[in-house]
Amino acid sequence: MSNQSNIDNETDKTNWGWEEHFIATLKDQQVRLITYVPDNVLSRLIRLVHQDDYFTVINASREEEAVAIIAGGWMAGLRGITLMQTSGFATLPNVLASLAIPFQIPVLMLVSERGTLGDHQLGQVIVCRTLRPILDCLNIENHTLETVEDVSFITSRTIRQAFSTQAPATLIISPKLYGR
Repeated sequence: MSNQSNIDNETDKTNWGWEEHFIATLKDQQVRLITYVPDNVLSRLIRLVHQDDYFTVINASREEEAVAIIAGGWMAGLRGITLMQTSGFATLPNVLASLAIPFQIPVLMLVSERGTLGDHQLGQVIVCRTLRPILDCLNIENHTLETVEDVSFITSRTIRQAFSTQAPATLIISPKLYGR
């Protein structure tokens, strides 16, 4: 028997966390390849996608490697997304500007936002202040997920736009969503 998550069989979505809504949306949008660099905020999501045979899940050693795998997957006909935290995003401007953007590869990124709303880690705070300005400078579509109710809508529209325009896009998970 196939190892399918409860997301496929669950009819009562009222008990779903943001992770279940996110996974269901990835499936609806035929996103099958997931790369990630381990992150505590994303740990439940990572565990759930590992348990679901629908997805091919790869633990990358660095964010640049995760993006390169997604780019290769796109060239092979797969839709993918990479998962990371804010500080990991700080390593990506070069690979985005030299690979994803000029070659019109719709690299999807899910970034857990750190360094705001009381975060005490100075490194995270500094990087958080640069996240959106870098995305805007690179002209990368980005939206913030703040409530469970908005996860499916914002995620599906962002994914659809990324693939129809063949451009990278970023979903940022606010502490307002994961910290509640």
